[in-house]
Amino acid sequence: MISLVGFLIIIQFIPNELPESTSENQQDLFNVEQVPNNIRLSLTKACYDCHSNQTVYPWYSYIAPMSWLVAKDTRVGREKLNFSEWGNQKKRSKIKSLSEIAEEIENGNMPFPAYLIIHQDAKLNKNDKENLIKWTDQMTNQIMGG
Repeated sequence: MISLVGFLIIIQFIPNELPESTSENQQDLFNVEQVPNNIRLSLTKACYDCHSNQTVYPWYSYIAPMSWLVAKDTRVGREKLNFSEWGNQKKRSKIKSLSEIAEEIENGNMPFPAYLIIHQDAKLNKNDKENLIKWTDQMTNQIMGG
């Protein structure tokens, strides 16, 4: 038991850099598109921690080994889709992202099931999911100019 506690203390000194979190995102989806309030709320509660530069890091994000997992998941999430960079994407990329959002929600892959274990408030109900999928279709049509 003492060796486990010692190990947990020692690993706290292994450097880990959480991706930067900032609310200053001029190219953020919410700044460059008209997003209905219900969609804004759903995206914020279920997606933005991993898929934007506006990550809210809970207390355990600063304690190894959880900090390593949070940093990795945030980096991977932002690489796949970063709503804070929405305005910098080309139309084709936005349409692809919207299609993937709908598919991931429909298949129950997002929000990531492991994330929901700790973040129950990020769970999307049936109505949230339907509204988000409908919104992705509407945004796709808007981007395509029709």
